[in-house]
Amino acid sequence: MNSWKKKKTAACQPYKRPTLSGDRFGGRFGYFVSRALINVRQNMFVNVVTVGTITLALLIVSLFLLVFVNLENAAENWSERVQVTVYFDRDLTAQEQAALRTRITAIPGAARVSYISREEALKRFKGRLRGQETLLEGVRPEILPTSFEIALKSSSRDTPGVEAFVSNLKRVPGINEVQYGEEWVRRFNTFLNFMRMLGALLGSFLVIAVVFIVSNTIKLTIYARRDELEVMSLVGATRFFIQAPFLIEGVIQGALGALLSMALLVGMYQAFLHNAGNFLTFNPAPSGLAFLPMEYVGGIVLAGILLGFIGSLTSLKRFINA
Repeated sequence: MNSWKKKKTAACQPYKRPTLSGDRFGGRFGYFVSRALINVRQNMFVNVVTVGTITLALLIVSLFLLVFVNLENAAENWSERVQVTVYFDRDLTAQEQAALRTRITAIPGAARVSYISREEALKRFKGRLRGQETLLEGVRPEILPTSFEIALKSSSRDTPGVEAFVSNLKRVPGINEVQYGEEWVRRFNTFLNFMRMLGALLGSFLVIAVVFIVSNTIKLTIYARRDELEVMSLVGATRFFIQAPFLIEGVIQGALGALLSMALLVGMYQAFLHNAGNFLTFNPAPSGLAFLPMEYVGGIVLAGILLGFIGSLTSLKRFINA
C-alpha cells in the first residue's frame, strides 16, 4: 500500500529534467559547438557550397583591397615628389642658410629643407643628361642658381595645402622666387581624388554584392533543413536552443571561408611576384608591391565571421517564430 502511494505521489509531481553537465554555460556552449560540428558533417555538400561562396566573395574583395592598397602606396610615393623650390641668384653664407632654414621649417607643412649649391645643381644637371655630357662643355657652375628644396608633409601635399604653404613661404624676408609646379600638383591631386572616389564606389558595390550573395547562400542551406527546424519547434525547444548551433555553424563557415580566401590570396600574390617578369617590363617586388597589412587581414577574417553569423541569424528568422 505504501509503495503504491509513493508511485502515485511521484506520478502527480511535475516532470523535472535531470541536471546535465551541459546545463552550465560552458557545458551548454560545448554542446552547441559539438551539435554545429555534427551538422557540418551531416550536411557536407551544402556547407562546402556555403564555404566556397564565402571564400570566392571575400577573395574578390581581398583582391580589390590589395590593388587599392598598392595604388595608395604608389600615390604616396609619387606625392613625395611634390616639393617647393626657392631660388637665389647668389651663394648664401652659412649664417644666411641657417637663418632661412629655421624660418622655413617653422612654417606648418615643412618636412625637410635641403640647400642646393651651384656645384650640386650642375652635378644634377649633368646626371640628367647622361650620355650627352658634351652639351655642357664650357658650362660653369656660376651660371646656375642656388636653391632650397623643401619637401612637404603628407598632410600638406594637396593643392590647398601647397598653396597655403607657398603663401606663407613668400612672407619670409629674403625669399622672392618660388616654384612648385602648380599645374602638375593640381593634376596629380585631381587624379588621386578621382581614384579614391572610384575605389570607394567599387568597394561599396562589392561589399553589398558579397553580403547579398552570402546571405542568400546561407538562406538556401537553412531552407534545405527547414523540416529539422520545424520539428525542434514542435517538441518545445526554445528559440535560442534552436538557433545556437546554426549560428555557430555560420561562424565556422565564415571563418573557414575567410581563411581560405586569405590562403588563396597569398598564393596568387606569390605566384604573381614569381611570374610577373614574364609579362611585365619591370620586377614588381623591388618597386614596392606589398601584401595586405595585418590589420586588413584581420578585418577580412572578422568580416567572414560576421557574414556567417549575420547570414545565419537573418535566415533563421524566416523559419523560427518569435
